[in-house]
Amino acid sequence: MNAEIQKLTSSDSYFEDFKPGMMIRHARGKTVEALENVLITNLVMNTAEGHFNEHRMAESPFKHRITFGGVTASLIIGIASQDTAENALAELGLDKIRFKTPVLHGDTLYAFTEVLATKDSTRPDAGEVLFRHWGINQNDKIVFEGERRVQVKRRSHWVKQ
Repeated sequence: MNAEIQKLTSSDSYFEDFKPGMMIRHARGKTVEALENVLITNLVMNTAEGHFNEHRMAESPFKHRITFGGVTASLIIGIASQDTAENALAELGLDKIRFKTPVLHGDTLYAFTEVLATKDSTRPDAGEVLFRHWGINQNDKIVFEGERRVQVKRRSHWVKQ
């Protein structure tokens, strides 16, 4: 690995650094903009009016458009990526995805991660980590939960000793 590129990567996000039971509170938050929701909803051809018809949603129990779950999941996993994906070689799966509280435009999301399990990979230079991610809004309400399996580089193979 190029030494300059290696300097850009966190030194504590290799397979060996993740231990079951480990909890991570990710540093950044992200405010959801209407543009993000409407753009992604339209790009993926989601026709549910709850995501883009303010007039109809004004009469709903939510009183506002709600953010498409794909946007919510992407933001939470994205926020978690600095700590969980810098040394990822492959995303292996997402499971048990739950959207607990609707996300509205203007909500600010924060992410947390628990390491559920680690195991050897088919690649000798990597291992698999099972993460449980969850996201909360500015009112500490859980908006997202899900599990993510990732193939992560082993320090022993990728870092010059």
